[in-house]
Amino acid sequence: MPRLFVFGTLLLVAQVSSPQCGSTTPSSPGSDSSGSGGTTVTSNVLPIVVNGGPTNNALNLAFATVTICVPGTSNCQTIGGILVDTGSAGLRIVSSAVTLPLTQQTGASGAPVVECLPFLNSVTWGPVVTADVKLAGEQASAIPIQIIGTDKFPSIPTACSNLGSPEETVSELSANGILGIGLGNHDCGIDCTVVGPSNPGLYYTCPASGSCQITQEPVANQVVNPVSVFPSDNNGTIIQLPAVPLGGQASITGSLIFGIGTQSNNGLGSAKVLTTDASGNIRTTFNGQSYGKSFLDSGSNGLFFLDAATTGMPACRLSIGFYCPTAVRPLSATQLGANGATSVVSFNAGNVDALNSTFSVMGEATGLNPGGFDWGLPFFFGRSIYTAIAGRSTPAGVGPYWAY
Repeated sequence: MPRLFVFGTLLLVAQVSSPQCGSTTPSSPGSDSSGSGGTTVTSNVLPIVVNGGPTNNALNLAFATVTICVPGTSNCQTIGGILVDTGSAGLRIVSSAVTLPLTQQTGASGAPVVECLPFLNSVTWGPVVTADVKLAGEQASAIPIQIIGTDKFPSIPTACSNLGSPEETVSELSANGILGIGLGNHDCGIDCTVVGPSNPGLYYTCPASGSCQITQEPVANQVVNPVSVFPSDNNGTIIQLPAVPLGGQASITGSLIFGIGTQSNNGLGSAKVLTTDASGNIRTTFNGQSYGKSFLDSGSNGLFFLDAATTGMPACRLSIGFYCPTAVRPLSATQLGANGATSVVSFNAGNVDALNSTFSVMGEATGLNPGGFDWGLPFFFGRSIYTAIAGRSTPAGVGPYWAY
């Protein structure tokens, strides 16, 4: 499994970030890579499952099933094994999984629009197309999504590949695609609408003759968080997953609930709200030091923080990017929101190399992330995690924030 690190900025209207994974050797069969999970579907509840996924060896990755359609028609396709990611915005599907004739987006010159989504050490490259997206009983109509792959646009521009190695296939992503349901409405926002060096270079036009060039991409044409364009239940999401015992287990099932305070099943209750800064981060204090680049990310398959020298834990020999203490280490850190709210979090670090080879879920999977805290999927185990979209009203105020 590749290791993908977060790269991104939240501009109140957009977040650009992406899943983080450590690489581990155990292979887990998983019972349901489609994401059906056996959970009853209601209008705003999408079943999710944490298991081996489409590659049969994923660790701590939550998968769902999405339906995409040619806009305004009943020509649809249902695709499972889609990674649920609160660290990004937008739906992205590997080209090998898509059979529909979806319309290619074009720029002002008429040339096709292709996106380069940057991670910290990798990128996804592929065309922007238009589709209806159905999730449980909700629908985002005629929205831009990305098709990941080099089959139609094989020449990745140097400006894109310089950002990291391409992750273009199911085996590289450990998923059939990514469902980005994070804090942002779009995957770039106003930065991608400008000309010049301040444009981050996420969007390109690729004419039939000549090379691909960075282009201005209007916000309305950018890949969008599907939840933000639902007719209702469009202000955020809740991920609910059960607790996981020490040592891990084969798989777990849970729910992705759409909306915050919009229906009887998505109220905040007594959840604590931690608002973010302008970059979509909270702070985390660990061992007396405060780290400003901290975030909750269901697309990361561990709790990634600092380095071996700082934590005093050895790196794994087989599971690249993870810590492998000789015994389970109980740890504690304090999360701090921009609103001053704090939460003390107790967690464990275990030996990922020793994970049972039939297991796909491990709550004590921790790894390296120099300079910050990535509270990945193990943080979601045993909690209801709310992700409020930027600029949207909720019972606890306007997003962006996380709550649990």
